[in-house]
Amino acid sequence: MDFDFTTAQNALAKQVRRFAAERVAPFRRDADVRGSYRPGLLADLADEGLFALRLPEAYGGRNLDAVSAGIVLEELAAADLSVCFPVLNAALVGGVLAANGSPEQLARWLPPIARGEAVLALGLTEPGHGTDAGNIEMTARPDGDGWILTGEKTSIMSAAYATHCLLFARTGEAGPHGITAFYVPLEEVRRQRLDDLGCRAGGRGRLVFEGLRAGPEHVVGGVGRGFAQVMRGFGVSRALIALMAIAVGRAALDEAFAHAGSRQAFGQPIGRFQSVSFPLVEHATMLHAARLVSFEALWRADAGLDPRESANMAKWWAPRAAMEAAHQALLTLGHLGWSEDGPVAQRLRDVIGLQLADGTAAATKLVVARRLLGRENAP
Repeated sequence: MDFDFTTAQNALAKQVRRFAAERVAPFRRDADVRGSYRPGLLADLADEGLFALRLPEAYGGRNLDAVSAGIVLEELAAADLSVCFPVLNAALVGGVLAANGSPEQLARWLPPIARGEAVLALGLTEPGHGTDAGNIEMTARPDGDGWILTGEKTSIMSAAYATHCLLFARTGEAGPHGITAFYVPLEEVRRQRLDDLGCRAGGRGRLVFEGLRAGPEHVVGGVGRGFAQVMRGFGVSRALIALMAIAVGRAALDEAFAHAGSRQAFGQPIGRFQSVSFPLVEHATMLHAARLVSFEALWRADAGLDPRESANMAKWWAPRAAMEAAHQALLTLGHLGWSEDGPVAQRLRDVIGLQLADGTAAATKLVVARRLLGRENAP
C-alpha cells in the first residue's frame, strides 16, 4: 500500500500551489467583499489547464485521474474555496459528457470546456427538490423533434458565470427513470444571484427556464437516462468536495498553529498550554483521517472499483470536521480570529456551505447505511 503521490502528481500539486499563491490567494478577501471573482480569473484558470483536468486528450483535455483532480482542488481550496466551483463543475459535468456523448457531441462540447470558453453549471436542485432529486418537476415538453424546457433550478453554484448547463428535466414517468439530461447554453435563461453567508464570490444562484427549446442534439446519453448519469458522477464529486473542505480546515489550523507559536501570554507562547495545543492536535488528526478516506475513494474510482462507500463517508464527515477545525482556529486566534480582517473568519463562513453541497450528511449517511446494512434493512 502506497500513501504517496506519484512524481507527476507531486509536480502537479506544486504547479497549482504556485498558481494559487500568485493568482488566487491575494484576491480572496476582496472577492469575498465584492461577491465576485476578480476580472480575468476564469481565463487564468483556463490558461493553467484547470478546466481540462478530466477531459480526454483528443478534445484538448489532460485526461488526469481522479486523485489528480483531488490534488488540484485541495490546492485551490487552501487559497480560496470559492474558486474551486467552476473547476469542480468542469471535472464533474465534463466527465458525464465525455462518458455519455456521441463523437459528434464531444467534438462540439468538450474543446470549448477545456479552453475555458464554456463555463459549466450543474442544473439538478429545484426549490422543492434537493435531496429528493429523483422527483424533480422541471418539465421537458415534446415539441416536434425536440423539447420545450420550463422550470427553475436553484442553489446552482457558478450560476452567475456559467455559459452552459447540464440540465435535468422530466421527459417521462414519475421518479428517476423519467428524467433526461440536456446540455444547453444559458444565453436565454433568466438568472438571479443568491446572497450567501460564505463563498460569496462563487456566484450561487437561480436559473429560470421559460420555454427554452432543446433539440435532440442537446440530449446527453439518451432519453430517460439522466438521473443515473449524475448519480454515478457523485461517487467522485463527493470525495472531491470532501477534500476541498479538508483543505479549508487545514489552512485555518495552519494559521492557528502559527499564532500559537508566536502569541505570548504569561511569559511564554500560548502553544505551550495544553488547553491551546491539544484541541488543535485533535482537529489536525480528524482532518488527516478524513483526507485518507477521501483519497481512498478517488483511488478506488481510478482502479475501477466502486468508490461510493468511502466517498459518502468522506462527504458527511469532512465538511463537519473542517468546520469544527476552523471554529477552533478562530477561538485560538481570539479577537483576530473573530475579525473579518483576520485570516480565519471567512474560511469558517465558506466551509459551512460544504455540509450542504452535493448531498447533506443525512443523504450521504443513507447511502452508506444501505451499503452496510443492505437496502432492505436500512432507512
